[in-house]
Amino acid sequence: MELDPQEMTKVSNRLKRAQGQLTAVIRMLDAGEDCEDVVTQLAAVSRALDRAGFAIIASGMKQCLTEPTTPSGEPALDVAKLEKLFLSLA
Repeated sequence: MELDPQEMTKVSNRLKRAQGQLTAVIRMLDAGEDCEDVVTQLAAVSRALDRAGFAIIASGMKQCLTEPTTPSGEPALDVAKLEKLFLSLA
């Protein structure tokens, strides 16, 4: 199943911001910055990654509802796979 490129551009941008945040966290650790500040930034990175993952799953769900089968007639994404993907982020 291919995901909507327009929606995935937003996800890609979110992941790039998270990558920048993670680089900043590493820099903070190397510089010996305050533990509370490091953990706060690390939590922000984690939330950004979670949101990106949920956005990908939501896009897949939307596509499955509008295009429930592949061109060969197979289900685009069955409920069990979708549930497994969703729970992998929980």
